[in-house]
Amino acid sequence: MSTSVGTGITHAAGFEAAGVRAGLKTSGNPDLALVVNRGPLQNAAVVFTSNRAQANPIIWSKQVILDGTVSAIVLNSGGANCFTGAEGFQTTHLTAEAVATALAVSAGDVLVCSTGLIGEQLDRAKLAAGVTAAVAALSADGGMDAANAIITTDTHAKTATRVGDGWSIGGMAKGAGMLAPGLATMLVVLTTDAVLESADLDRTLRVATRVSFDRLDSDGCMSTNDQVTLMASGASGVVPDHAAFQQALTDLCSDLATLLQQDAEGASHDITIDVINAATEDDAVEVGRSVARNNLFKAAVFGNDPNWGRVLAAIGTTAADFDPYLVDVTMNGVRVCSNGAPDRPRDDVDLSPRAMSLVIDLKNGQASATIRTNDLTHDYVHENSAYAS
Repeated sequence: MSTSVGTGITHAAGFEAAGVRAGLKTSGNPDLALVVNRGPLQNAAVVFTSNRAQANPIIWSKQVILDGTVSAIVLNSGGANCFTGAEGFQTTHLTAEAVATALAVSAGDVLVCSTGLIGEQLDRAKLAAGVTAAVAALSADGGMDAANAIITTDTHAKTATRVGDGWSIGGMAKGAGMLAPGLATMLVVLTTDAVLESADLDRTLRVATRVSFDRLDSDGCMSTNDQVTLMASGASGVVPDHAAFQQALTDLCSDLATLLQQDAEGASHDITIDVINAATEDDAVEVGRSVARNNLFKAAVFGNDPNWGRVLAAIGTTAADFDPYLVDVTMNGVRVCSNGAPDRPRDDVDLSPRAMSLVIDLKNGQASATIRTNDLTHDYVHENSAYAS
């Protein structure tokens, strides 16, 4: 197994992609991406946001994926098409129809994704023209163009690839704000040329997202538009070893989740929370998430203050099974709390690097989990206070 970078989603054989300027963004930057599966297989699986408030593209795509067949996926930035009523849903439908007509496929096999501001109608004429331009620009080298076209407040495109025994996986992701489980404010497209059925793709994708995107909790805010799509072309002709494919896909999703974490809006620290020796994995996740969502802790990290008391206060609010007076807390390699009491001096902890490691030892079992988050900064507040304008 090897890792490579470059073309992202078109790294896997059987896929073409494009990214174009449709005029949806006032900046004039690329804002519409198209990924097409040329086969011979057109199998797919999708994981959607668990937010009850769901954008029109999510509502549409949930119907598309029911039969596990997907010919193409079209994604736009510059507008979420969420809470836009019947008109917004018709816009999603018409976008799928435009792609289907241009590619001579069924609209019922075209997934649609949107990202941007909620509550604004998308310009249908611009979307239609963008689809036409994207179809004309489709290329086996178009992966990076597509990745650049889906970003919103991201500072750069995010791609990753894996190479297995005769098969490959490629991926692209966008996300910088509203990063919280179910799935994080992200659009992710994953492609493989392995020979896999839709049911296998679904099982594998859910295992991978559970320990990657679902454990990215940058700011505790869940999006209405999250969608992670995995498509298989079968172009390699190779049926992969299940365990090897699962590991490769999970690793790739973890890489993309890390890229999302590192580009979170306004963040100055990337915080990795490892909860170890928990009674259950669910307990470890609950404890890690309680710290990831604790604004006092996140503000302390922004100020380079190793205030471990805020960690214990946060985990004490959970229903997890542990004794808070036996817990150890280690920050950037320095154990500052042992058995619920002070250990090494706070001044021994250096929080000036961007990467920050927090290890919470619950001493109550053998389960563990990792949660990724960021600090709470002035820049985050400023960026999100001015987002609509």
